[in-house]
Amino acid sequence: MVAQKGKDLLIKIDMNGSGSFETVAGLRASRITFNAETVDITNLQSTGGWRELLGGTGVRSASISGSGVFLDDATDERARQIFFDGSLPVFQVIIPDFGIVEGPFQITSIEYSGNHDGEAVYDLALASAGALAFTAI
Repeated sequence: MVAQKGKDLLIKIDMNGSGSFETVAGLRASRITFNAETVDITNLQSTGGWRELLGGTGVRSASISGSGVFLDDATDERARQIFFDGSLPVFQVIIPDFGIVEGPFQITSIEYSGNHDGEAVYDLALASAGALAFTAI
């Protein structure tokens, strides 16, 4: 993958459950992290005392985070409602020249802040809540 513009890493939210995705408004920074827990099967007979892992096991997860300016757009309202309802809608993350990750996520935190001489900003964190699909682009 060659160098890409950070603004092309997009977080999109299904606005009404019908697959109508819109980019979360006002984001200035976004990040997606993939994790895989390991299952350690090291024992006294492990060659040279090296750790051994059991492949194809463990829990996989993804987390999304973003921060931006408060625009009071429809996506801001939708994110707040998702948080307070505790619902698990489908999100998409567009990773330039890589692909699209799509699946259910829970909004685990929303933080609003601002200084007296600046704009209102927010931070958003999401955790995967089911199987994710990847589509190469």
